[in-house]
Amino acid sequence: MKPLLLLLLLPLHMLAQDKKLDKAATTNAQAFVNALNPEQKAIALFPFAEAHRFSWHYVPPTGSPRTGMAVKDMDSQQKALFYALLQSFLSPAGYQRTQNIMSFEYVLKEMEPNSKSRIPENYFVSIYGHPHKDSVWGWKFTGHHLALNFTMVNGQLAFTPFFFGSNPGEIKEGPKKGMRIIVEEEDLAFELVNSLTEAQRKTALFRTEPFADIVTANAPHATAPEMAGILLKDLANDQQQLVNKILVAYLASMPSRVAHTRMNRLATENKDEIRFAWAGGLEKGQPHYYRIQGKTFVVEFDNSQNNANHIHEVWRDFFGDYGEDLLKEHLRRDHQH
Repeated sequence: MKPLLLLLLLPLHMLAQDKKLDKAATTNAQAFVNALNPEQKAIALFPFAEAHRFSWHYVPPTGSPRTGMAVKDMDSQQKALFYALLQSFLSPAGYQRTQNIMSFEYVLKEMEPNSKSRIPENYFVSIYGHPHKDSVWGWKFTGHHLALNFTMVNGQLAFTPFFFGSNPGEIKEGPKKGMRIIVEEEDLAFELVNSLTEAQRKTALFRTEPFADIVTANAPHATAPEMAGILLKDLANDQQQLVNKILVAYLASMPSRVAHTRMNRLATENKDEIRFAWAGGLEKGQPHYYRIQGKTFVVEFDNSQNNANHIHEVWRDFFGDYGEDLLKEHLRRDHQH
């Protein structure tokens, strides 16, 4: 069976080799660290081996407290340095998406003025290890509907798990009416599921009702969900290309070099090991869920809450979350030497 030709669908700007990622990332991280006072460093900096490096959530911090330093507690210079750090770990589209997710706290604050959990800039950064001195270090940025986990190992970046959410999925009224943060991952999936033949749907649609949320939740180490849905080899060529486009849409938030590397890895997976599975309604406005799952990864998308206007999506690597595959190779080489 031929491997997926995912690279053919990468936008040209994502094919560029961003060789400055490692240097910029380290420089911006250290600049941010240097701008913190001793009390702030005690809150934001941790040893790389700290156990809560594997802890993340996507509910408001009032419901699940976070480690690290909140953006709302930074001064203007620190904020500027932090956002420069964030930009060096995301593509321009990914950085804009992150900004939009944070800005939706203002939307929710207007919708729920009495809610104590709608606190703009209540997003937290934790840094693990020493960016300037260590070849292995990491950091995370978490808050409501946002969980980004980055691990640097000898200049290589691992970016999973990463989670994005949006409530509302689409703003229904007011000056921002019609605004959507997460678009392609949903629209392309609807296009795909509605292109299936009756025979294909019998396999792809594995539940009449969607799950209440993503199945892997916020587990520190993702357990592969049960294999369900239709194999890519049983899809037509145009349908397979839609699956590819969906995966590209998820990776579009990452820097070009990182996205390119991850697509190279995906391209080695066999069609016999990747499935597309759908649950719930087939039309926008109906609660729905889907996942694309292979031997090494799963992406999940859920829009079942708030009358199907509340989106959660996540990418998990079964062997590479938090850079575990890179760290094992790093330790193996050190052991040899």
